[in-house]
Amino acid sequence: MPWPLLEEVFKTSGVPSHTFVAPQEYGDLVLNLRTPGRGLVIEGPSGIGKTTAVEKALESLGLATSVLKLSARRPTDIEIIDALPTLGAAGIVIVDDFHKLSVATRSTLADYMKILADEESRTTKVIVIGINMAGHNLITFAHDLVNRIDVIPFESNPDDKVAELVALGSTALDIDLNVADEIVQAAQGSFYLAQMLSRETCKRAGILERSSTRISADVSFEAVKANVWDRLAQVFRERCKVFCRGTKMKRAGRAPYLQILRWLAEGSGWTLRLRDAMRAHPQMRGSVGQVVDKNYLRDLVRNNPDISGVLHYDESAEQLTVEDPQFIFFIRNIPWRSFTEEVGFTEVEFAHRYDFALSFAGEDRQIAEMLFEHLQDAEVEVFYDRNEQHRILANDVEEYLRPIYQSEARYLIVLLSTHYPRKIWTKFESDAFKARLGANSVIPVWFSDALPGIFDETRLVGGLTYDRNQLLSPQTRMIADLLLRRLEET
Repeated sequence: MPWPLLEEVFKTSGVPSHTFVAPQEYGDLVLNLRTPGRGLVIEGPSGIGKTTAVEKALESLGLATSVLKLSARRPTDIEIIDALPTLGAAGIVIVDDFHKLSVATRSTLADYMKILADEESRTTKVIVIGINMAGHNLITFAHDLVNRIDVIPFESNPDDKVAELVALGSTALDIDLNVADEIVQAAQGSFYLAQMLSRETCKRAGILERSSTRISADVSFEAVKANVWDRLAQVFRERCKVFCRGTKMKRAGRAPYLQILRWLAEGSGWTLRLRDAMRAHPQMRGSVGQVVDKNYLRDLVRNNPDISGVLHYDESAEQLTVEDPQFIFFIRNIPWRSFTEEVGFTEVEFAHRYDFALSFAGEDRQIAEMLFEHLQDAEVEVFYDRNEQHRILANDVEEYLRPIYQSEARYLIVLLSTHYPRKIWTKFESDAFKARLGANSVIPVWFSDALPGIFDETRLVGGLTYDRNQLLSPQTRMIADLLLRRLEET
């Protein structure tokens, strides 16, 4: 038997013969496969070893020859998936990339799996493989599936499992990898990344097959990572730029899409739960919340094939998941400072919780709301009381608002109408920010019908004017544009 070649040992596609390591969920997998008719959902990030584990388990049970493998990525396979309930005895059916199926097809599949489980079918068994939340999504279509299927989440593999994979490959090639520990750390639980990095390390050391004598690799792992990243950049750099710029580049904004990608890269998993991320980064809550709530993020991922090829957005769960293990490696090693400038943003770290805070009398709410909507559309953070009512609940209102006007907002936008000095709350707000009048952070907006003596201190700084006799909408847009230009220069 010829000695193994490098590509046969450290494999980045197909089922490995020399470096297969049973994941910690392997026992649950075997138990399900031995149970007639009972459906199975395997969910987890790409590259974690889901499909490989299924194929190995079927092989160990002597069932590998009667398997129909289907993928939601192939149009011809989707036709077969839709027709499954009419095919009769289909044997073991694996449906990969379940999350890519249409809602109608997922619903049909869920009903079919319920029937198979109820009948304890010995002629057909369906195995669904998908990314995180695949099981939850399936049960959404048939709630009574809960007790009729097994959902096995494949999490990141522990370091000792990844180290076992690297050791098996080293034994097969009869080599010593001087950077084995670094490979395990960089793989972050992914068998795929461990295979890829081990293979690249061997290539850099000139090891392309097993040698007649033991070889010790002496390479720099930083050089290996740099080589891999540079190669992947040819595929992923532009996709990342397109994603970070969003639906329309807004230089004055807080770069919400770039922030989302960075949070995803800095997380320990392959999925970003956006509501959790916003709670952890309150200074980005408004701008990120807008692209989520208005479905801008959903549409960006769905409508761009280059992005949907590496990222999946689950609208119901409001979470973003990486589909390609090479992509997770790429974004985790992005030099964010230089990349941010390359995308076109100059700043993504913010000293203030809000870019603007609005102070106005209740009678002028219509104008304040128009101004808020224009500013928010530019993906900046704006404090507007009505937008934060649910957060003020159960709080001491004065204690909640005071720091916002004193220091947490970069600029205070004060709408000075005839009503402003007559209100209790505007008196409270102006007391909170009056010390900032000489600090280049209070921007007054005077109404043409306000008496000249109102709030005279604001006349000491540059401001803007609303003309009551002109249409308010175009004036509001012009004022918003000027405020955004001021913010961008700042």
